[in-house]
Amino acid sequence: MGTAASRDSGQPRYLQIAEDLAQQIRSGVLPAGVKVPSESELMARYSVSQGTARKAVAELRPTGLIDTHHGKGSFVKSQPPVRRKSSDRFRRSHRKAGKAAYLAESEQAGKTAGVTVLYVGPTEAPEEIAERLGVITGTKVLARRRLYFSNGTPTEEATSYLPWDIAEEIPELLAENPGGGGIYARLEEHGHMLKEFTETVRARLATKQETGALSLSPGSPVIHLVRNAESEDGRVVEVCDTVMAADQFVLDYRIPAGD
Repeated sequence: MGTAASRDSGQPRYLQIAEDLAQQIRSGVLPAGVKVPSESELMARYSVSQGTARKAVAELRPTGLIDTHHGKGSFVKSQPPVRRKSSDRFRRSHRKAGKAAYLAESEQAGKTAGVTVLYVGPTEAPEEIAERLGVITGTKVLARRRLYFSNGTPTEEATSYLPWDIAEEIPELLAENPGGGGIYARLEEHGHMLKEFTETVRARLATKQETGALSLSPGSPVIHLVRNAESEDGRVVEVCDTVMAADQFVLDYRIPAGD
């Protein structure tokens, strides 16, 4: 198994081995949860040095196909990504059914969702958040910070920022559990009908804090998504700053082609 990696493709040997291993994972030859061959096994199988074997495994880590645990080795990831459909996840029908967006999309993916509330309370608006909310940097706003889980695995950390005057008028926003449908349902119940959502998406490497919070391998990529929720009167009533494990999600956008 694995000897199909070609020696004459023009690629460095470690890249050939990494591609061969990736193909074995995607085809199910190396199924979910199975330990990836060790460096010594790769050395024997592909007739390469330890350095080449090590670089091959390192090349696999950013792909999201494996998890590496210090002292234990690397294992094939066991969860396929959740598909987040922009045209569906913020439907008002989900909120009316008492389901926040994360719960709705997790159910559609056949996964069990979980959430740990890390902080709810006042904070000073960071520069980018303040600009999006239309307030001065450092202005008092409500922050709601959560860590989300899928089948017990942490997948994203999100902080919602809301104008303090809105938070004061809606007591549920200050509770750990804002009730069925989440904060968007509470906003609409109090007259802040939502008109549209705008998302800015970046890809980058996880910070040390994010690596720990999301149980990522060192050097793993994350999706950094910042979303504005705008009400019908043109006010941004929430900004959500989210960091997502890149291998756990597929972002699916529908873009009209009209004028």
